[in-house]
Parts: sequence; C-alpha cells; structure tokens
Amino acid sequence: MTHVSKTGAYTPDQDVQGSPGGNAEATAHPAVSNPWMFFRRWIANPLQMGSIVPSSPMLCSRVVAQTRRAPDEIVVELGAGTGVISQALLDSGLPPEKLWVVEIVPAMAAHLRRVLPGVNVIEGDARELPTLMPAHLLGKIGTVICGIPLVLLPVPEQKRFIDAIRTIAPGRGFLHYSYCITSPLSRSAHRLSARREAWTPLNFPPASVWRYGTAG
Repeated sequence: MTHVSKTGAYTPDQDVQGSPGGNAEATAHPAVSNPWMFFRRWIANPLQMGSIVPSSPMLCSRVVAQTRRAPDEIVVELGAGTGVISQALLDSGLPPEKLWVVEIVPAMAAHLRRVLPGVNVIEGDARELPTLMPAHLLGKIGTVICGIPLVLLPVPEQKRFIDAIRTIAPGRGFLHYSYCITSPLSRSAHRLSARREAWTPLNFPPASVWRYGTAG
C-alpha cells in the first residue's frame, strides 16, 4: 500500500474490471463505513462532507456501474470519506493497487489506510492533484470519482477542483455524485457537458450520479 503523506486504450463500455457491463451490488461493510466518524467530521466541517451519513449501498452500486477503465488504467476517488465507495469498487473486482483515493481529513486518511489494504491513500487537498499524483500516472486514469460537495463552494473554488481533474485526466471528464435534483455544477461557467447517469431515492438524502466532460 502506498501512503503519500502530505498531504492503453480507453473503451467506454468497460467496467472497473475491464470487462463489459459490470454492475456488482454493493454490500455494507460496517468497519469501513464507520458512520460515527463520518458524523463527527460532518459536525466539524459540513462543507467537506456534504452529508451526515456515508453513501448507501444503492448509491455505491450506481457509482461503480458508471466507473470505466482500461486494464492499464487506474481509478481515482476524491473525498473518499470512510471508504464505502472505495470498498464497493474493490468488491466489484477493481484491484487495490489500481485504486487511488484522496482524502483531506487526516483521521479519515488514517482510517482508509487501515480498512483498505493495498489501496493507495493520499492525504491531501484534491485541488493540488497535479502535484499529489505520481507523474507517471497522469494520463493513465480511466475514471475520476468526485465525492466532494462542490455545489457548496463558490464558482472559483469549483473551478480549481475541475481544473485539477482536467490536468491529471485530460479529456476523460469525471463522475460526481450529488444530492441536488438539478446539475450541481454550472455547465456554462465551467464549459462542461453534463449527463445524469443514475439516481437513487433510497440514499439519504436521495442522490444522483452525474458524468461531466468538456463541452464541445
């Protein structure tokens, strides 16, 4: 497992295992979800968390179903929290060494290292992705998953996150799960294309999975 202190070809119909059509149903892992830790961090800083509880198995499954990568590519998750979506990705068949997670909260980063053996855990600010990620992986990223509540941030701060993603995964866009009924990001302000790929009313609160790309 890589601990970072401090902080081939892409085929659209490939799932995280590199085979077509994967949609594994996520299962709950109490040691991973750690709702009490999640709630404490929400109390401390709601802008970092977005929700008072970890993502539900239903939302995790929908994120996993939209995650794509070629065999030589990795998946990057921003704002991994307690790791429920990370665990769902692993349960679907993603090799741990192909998953890189970024978490700004030190206690949560330490938790992720304990409960996700083999996963690459970066403790740091996702706005600094170009310097946090190893240079040899830039351009080798199949999907970036963003769990940071960008809708709560002013547009200039949203742009910093989006620009960081564009730098490490040029042309790939990103997945963003959100509790908004409409797109949480302005298409015109960020020159984005946007498509809601999935919705689950069974999450608390109900959540959508959006796919963003660069508008043509």
